[in-house]
Amino acid sequence: MHFPQRGRPADDVVADLQAMTADDKDFRRGRTFGLVYHAGEDLERIVATAHEQFLWHNALNPDAFPSLRRMQSEVVAMTADLLGAEVVAAEGGEVAGFMTSGGTESILMAVKAAKVRARRERDVEHPNVVLAASAHAAFDKACGYFGLESRRVPVRSDWRADIDAMAGAIDADTALIVGSAPQYPQGVIDPIPELAALAAERDINCHVDACMGGFVLPFLERLGRDIPPWNFAVPGVTSISADIHKYGYTPKGASVILHRSKELRRDQTFVFDGWLGGFYGSSGVLGTKPGGPIAAAWTAFQYLGIDGYCERVAKAVEARERLVAGVRGIAELAVVGEPEVTLAAITAADGSGFDVFALGTELFDRGWMLDRQGPPDSLHCSCAPVHADMIDEFLSELADAVRKVAGTRADDRSTNYAAME
Repeated sequence: MHFPQRGRPADDVVADLQAMTADDKDFRRGRTFGLVYHAGEDLERIVATAHEQFLWHNALNPDAFPSLRRMQSEVVAMTADLLGAEVVAAEGGEVAGFMTSGGTESILMAVKAAKVRARRERDVEHPNVVLAASAHAAFDKACGYFGLESRRVPVRSDWRADIDAMAGAIDADTALIVGSAPQYPQGVIDPIPELAALAAERDINCHVDACMGGFVLPFLERLGRDIPPWNFAVPGVTSISADIHKYGYTPKGASVILHRSKELRRDQTFVFDGWLGGFYGSSGVLGTKPGGPIAAAWTAFQYLGIDGYCERVAKAVEARERLVAGVRGIAELAVVGEPEVTLAAITAADGSGFDVFALGTELFDRGWMLDRQGPPDSLHCSCAPVHADMIDEFLSELADAVRKVAGTRADDRSTNYAAME
């Protein structure tokens, strides 16, 4: 396609944009289990207004837009308030952090900060990261970008990190130990206190990837759910990532990375004055940082508050619980492990020989979107509040799709997959 010579009427351009969405999955009706985390039209309207108001603002230089400095600072502070900052404050410390463009950037910055600390304090030349096989792929992306060795360790039979195996992988060059709360594939929480203790014994970084749980677990605790320790209340946890654009219910891309101290936060930043453009400083991968996601995040926090988030988290967890119960009622299917939060993975029942990826294709053709992952072959579900009203519809179609797929020939089935989260 060639770049247009002349501009087109606005109405024609908008009509084309609308036409392009014809085959998009309807996330507002809960037809996607992931990718978009929708929590109501009222919230969508107000965060869209905030995003549009700051559409052209740039947080690269906060002196130009003090509004963005204030909002970003308050978003980080409010997130820290949720994730155990008061415990650190009682110890005389101060949790500090930045907003990023998403979970991947937050993870990249956690790995980069760990590398800088290992070099700064111990002169480590060839650092490594020890993490469970269930930890997000972005950790290996970070290792590839920043020159660290990734040491992935098999998980236990319950899909959680294996403490003994991870301890055996640590050596004098280990810069970072990783835990997840929860991990993405099966939705279970790693034993964070034990992982953090491994790090504390060696005075190295321990990062908790709470990109999926950072804006779920604090509210589940307030709803009276028994949640294992996972945040800054755990000694030895040095950083946490939490995605606002997932269960914080804001547009992409907005995440927060928090460090246990300002000193540790400094290991994340980049500064440079060796060019003709003057001093340059950056908190993350991005230089220019769009104002829209910052304003949308601040607005969502203010609009919903603790009570609003508790209400929406309760709906999302209820949806996941009903989904799990329904799947377990279908003979050909099973749920991987015992998911604890809002995530679940649907797989074939032992010995059934059922093709779960063919099921995914059938559901896709019916207008549903479930990510494919493995091993084991499974369909991933991230439940949001919108799903609470349509789980019965989904389970009915799921059962019908299972019956149809079970009757197809094996060589007609789809067995490819690609992780999308």
